[in-house]
Amino acid sequence: MAVSSSSSVQAARQALADRLRELCQDAGMEGKQLAAACGWHPSKVSRISTAKATPSADDIRAWCRACGRDDQTDDLIASLRAVEGMWVQWHRMERTGLRRAQESVLPLYERTARFRAYSPNFVPGLIQTGGYTEDVLRAVQRRRVAVDDVADAVAARMERQRVIHEGRRRFAFLVEESVLNNGLGDADTQAEQLDHLLVVGALPNVSVGVIPHRLGRERMPVEGFWIYDTAQVNVELVSGYLTLTQPSEVKAYADTFATLADMAVYGTKARALISRALETLR
Repeated sequence: MAVSSSSSVQAARQALADRLRELCQDAGMEGKQLAAACGWHPSKVSRISTAKATPSADDIRAWCRACGRDDQTDDLIASLRAVEGMWVQWHRMERTGLRRAQESVLPLYERTARFRAYSPNFVPGLIQTGGYTEDVLRAVQRRRVAVDDVADAVAARMERQRVIHEGRRRFAFLVEESVLNNGLGDADTQAEQLDHLLVVGALPNVSVGVIPHRLGRERMPVEGFWIYDTAQVNVELVSGYLTLTQPSEVKAYADTFATLADMAVYGTKARALISRALETLR
């Protein structure tokens, strides 16, 4: 598993290592004895037990067998899968194409009541038009995905937008003003997207904030992220997709969102910025 610098990922890896080390101690074994029983070099036991290396499922099976605790195997492997799920490299998520990645988040969307999203580069996916989505996903596909299922991926993203109109969900979207003029696609696609922003921003359960260009701003743009209720944050990085559930990290992103939200304009002022960008296109 790729190692992420996120404290959420590291904390989960450390917790798994601690449980494995405790099994060894409870069995009255030292690291060298465990290594001999598993047929490993002693350094492997040391790296796993100190969270410097992440064990495989087979490593966990061998560890539990050596400690006489096969009953713990399934639970520990489940913990391993949870750790692996926190940090997913793009090539793993998208190895069969882009549609699967779009569909995989729908259950999360359906169980979330409050959405907060900040985007420094693009209009957030839940409020994109079909044409804009196609341009975004086509750029992704050309850069890193061998399978061309862009049309199916666009359809999946459009289908999940139904959550905006279902239930009592609330949505707060923040974008940098540069998003309104990012040159993605042609002028017609961008104009259609800006028109859509004006429409969706008028919905009673949706807030669209624009952070204006200005000198002397107190906080520079950060990576784009989504906050789902108070339970989870997802961050799209250059190398992969990060899922954060540790309360302290979720709070850190919520605090960042609040700071950015204070810098944004809304309502009439936001519509004026969007309309000005539209006039430039036309």
